[in-house]
Order: sequence, then C-alpha cells, then structure tokens
Amino acid sequence: MSVYYDMCRRGIGKAVAIRTHDGRIHRGIIRRVDRRMVYLRQMPPRNFGGYGYALGAFGLGIGLGAIAGMTFL
Repeated sequence: MSVYYDMCRRGIGKAVAIRTHDGRIHRGIIRRVDRRMVYLRQMPPRNFGGYGYALGAFGLGIGLGAIAGMTFL
C-alpha cells in the first residue's frame, strides 16, 4: 500500500499540491481516492485580468505510485 493512500484518504475535500516523479505539479481538491489513484478537481491557474478555461467534469486522476511529494494547501 502506498504511503500516500492514507494521506489522500484523510485529505478528501482539501486542497493539495502533488508533485509527480516526472516533475509536474498538480494543484486541486481531492475528490476521491481508490487503491490505485487519487482524483483531483483541478484548481485553475492564477489568471489576473485575463480569460480562464473550463476543466472537465471528471477532473484529473494521478496514480499513487507516481506521487513523489504532496503538500496540503
């Protein structure tokens, strides 16, 4: 079992920043967690005075094994 599984389960509904082993950083609110994935509702990037974009209804799934670090925001 991944170390991050329990952290993600306790963090459902909270904002996080997840860094993956490939160096990408994903920011969002944890929607749900299963044994393999954590699902985020992504937070839009900061956009001061410009146009934003819409995200998909399903959010983003990240494999628990791909997580290199996680921070609660």
